Amino acid sequence: MRTVRTLVALALTGAVVAVSAQTKWDLPAAYPAGNPHTQNLNQFAADVAKATGGKLAITVHPNGALFKAPEIKRAVQTGQAQIGEVLMSLLENENPVFGVDSVPFVATSFDASYKLWQAQRPVVEKILAAQGIRLLYAVAWPPQGIYTKKMLNSTADMKGLKWRAYNPATTRIAQLVGAQPLTIQAAELSQALATGVADSFMSSGATGVDSKVWENLTHFAAVDAWLPKNMVIVNQKEFDKLDKATQDAVVKAARDAEERGWKRMREYTNETLATLRSNKMTVYEPNAQFRGELAKLGETMLDEWLKKAGADGQAIISSFRK
Repeated sequence: MRTVRTLVALALTGAVVAVSAQTKWDLPAAYPAGNPHTQNLNQFAADVAKATGGKLAITVHPNGALFKAPEIKRAVQTGQAQIGEVLMSLLENENPVFGVDSVPFVATSFDASYKLWQAQRPVVEKILAAQGIRLLYAVAWPPQGIYTKKMLNSTADMKGLKWRAYNPATTRIAQLVGAQPLTIQAAELSQALATGVADSFMSSGATGVDSKVWENLTHFAAVDAWLPKNMVIVNQKEFDKLDKATQDAVVKAARDAEERGWKRMREYTNETLATLRSNKMTVYEPNAQFRGELAKLGETMLDEWLKKAGADGQAIISSFRK
């Protein structure tokens, strides 16, 4: 009888050890569960769990539920969250290098955006490493357009708009065209539109679908201004606690997530525009005058960005333009 009890006790002890051996990470994200970025995060987490035999379990917390978008990077840096997804251009005020993908009309297609990312990535990795953060991967959003209640024929038509801003670039655009910039994150956008706090914004078709923008706005100008990126980052100390095999599994899952994410967002771009049209929104190309004025605005913002970004910024743009 004692032998049976001993075996049971040993078995229970082994179970406790097995449970305690599992590492659990929280991954805060700013976008809804149905957004392709979030779906990609869930697949990444599933891939890590499978590759590690459940040794590392990553829980994705979508829609700003754990931390709001501007708080996520700091949460990872301080270890409040082990890993997180961040809209890179939110961090431009911290370092201009983070915002190069939101300088208008520098990279306006997925191919150009990916090339820009290859030029930007080593600089971003170096900046984050100095802060105790490891970059895992980044994926672009679809090209950015302008949502309004009317068709825009020139930048003059943007004057006075109550303009939702989500990063320094969108704030600067509002200043240059005479719109009123209002800082509103994605999770709060639907309410801001419904209550009339905002009546216009620049974003992708994906954000329009997430927020059911057609319930409040009627027009989408497909100006293809830029393709901002979300990056997934991890606290370096937390990463270093993992054994080598688990670290390798995370790195491989991240590489796969980046490749899968860029492919999915290319496909999703046309899907989102079709969804906007099916919900009676007018999706239109800007006329020559409007496009020309926007291009000049982009030149102004690139000059401003290069002055702020210094040698790192010049190196990124030079590498991109080779």
